[in-house]
Amino acid sequence: MWEQAKWNEPLIFELKGEKRIGMLIPREELDVEVELPNSLRRSQDPELPELSELEVVRHFTRLSEMNFGVDSGMMPLGSCTMKYNPKIEEIASLITEDIHPLQDENTTQGSMEMLYYVQSWLAEATGMDECSLAIPAGASGELAGSLMIRKYNKNRDEMLVADTAHGTNPASASMVGFKVIYVKTNDKGTVNLNVLRELVSDKVAGFMLTNPNTLGIFEDEILEIAKYIHSVDGVLYYDGANLNGILGVARPGDMGFDIVHVNLHKTFAVPHGGGGPGAGAVCAKGKMVDFLPYPIVGKKSDKFVFVKPKNSIGRISTYNGNVGNIARAFTYMAGLGPQGISMIGKMSTLATNYLVSLLRNVEGLYLPFPQKYRKHEVVFSAEPATDWGITALDIAKALIDRGFYAPTVYFPSIVKEALMIEPTETEPKEEIEKFAFNLNEILKTAKANPEDIKKTPTHTSIRRLDQVKANHPATITPSYRAKKLREKGIIKLLK
Repeated sequence: MWEQAKWNEPLIFELKGEKRIGMLIPREELDVEVELPNSLRRSQDPELPELSELEVVRHFTRLSEMNFGVDSGMMPLGSCTMKYNPKIEEIASLITEDIHPLQDENTTQGSMEMLYYVQSWLAEATGMDECSLAIPAGASGELAGSLMIRKYNKNRDEMLVADTAHGTNPASASMVGFKVIYVKTNDKGTVNLNVLRELVSDKVAGFMLTNPNTLGIFEDEILEIAKYIHSVDGVLYYDGANLNGILGVARPGDMGFDIVHVNLHKTFAVPHGGGGPGAGAVCAKGKMVDFLPYPIVGKKSDKFVFVKPKNSIGRISTYNGNVGNIARAFTYMAGLGPQGISMIGKMSTLATNYLVSLLRNVEGLYLPFPQKYRKHEVVFSAEPATDWGITALDIAKALIDRGFYAPTVYFPSIVKEALMIEPTETEPKEEIEKFAFNLNEILKTAKANPEDIKKTPTHTSIRRLDQVKANHPATITPSYRAKKLREKGIIKLLK
């Protein structure tokens, strides 16, 4: 049984130090009265922790020991592709720290060359003509793609979205003013073409889809889907969250997609972070290239330059995107080379289908659409276990006690009690077997003594939370400053 470290660690602001410092910052000999207006000056010193470097290091080390990451164990989050991040990437990202985004182009030719290569490699891998890297994360790529479609089809107001789509797809489309219309899944787990035919009209601006879809099933009628959308001059948009399942084997551009967003923090092993910072790209082909966000790195003679597409939607983020994370992806791609990258889709598909073979007959689980092979991920239903009083959430919590991060639960919504599992290509065969064995053992325990599972996790630094209380505005503290203002009664809690 896995055991997580537990420290009774206060906030760093609550650690009691007095007049201790970790470093000495020299005061600049400036006339503060002249340089800074009184309206911008502090009335008192900032409330900062007064701690030595040793105390700060110990504090954050203890916190890290209460965390779980891909370096700790398997993180089978479906649709998130939480693969191992090679440590050489960290060294590569440091190179970009000495470059300021406002430097003259002549002084940043090295980093611009790196950006140029990443653009080119992603365009080749996705079957697109051009890519923009000024995307801070995946949802920003969706927003960029939606804005591009909006600008191209400015007189249309409908966006089709698969009912297995990521939740950010309808959100991104809605943000730019589209009316979202869902396309239902058929009994094979793919887009229902009969429904699609009925929905396609000259009001449709585009269709947001991922392939493989979020069930892990490949849309084998994708060429027909593209034909329907293009018949009304609609734009076919590819959500790149599931690109890991086909990378090196198939390309969205060859399937008829016009716009692709790529999550570098998934497919190309850039760390996810705690909700960020991610990194992304949005790529396009044909007439949609002119609408890409800027800047894009181009090449003029022997010099790299920033260029702006003529119908560009503008900037999606400041400067040139998260360049440090793009450097991580560059290192990952360069290290693997074409032969290594061509194995990613094959190995992630092999890992998933091996896992399916180990879990197919486990009591308490049900595999929807069993006639289809999976690609990068698989969605099992834990609905049979509800007869024992156990839910998908309970199973996920129990996996944490056994040294595995919880898989995605209750998504996609078309599968009841969904457990969405993605082993990725970086997990060893033995780890996949260990995961399947422990999941089987959890379900056996659930049938015999469900209360033992409902109490989990019991070996973590934080036990199971009250789901309502944990998500209520009155109990969420976004910052230490907000906490202090609440304590002083300056800001009121929502009831």
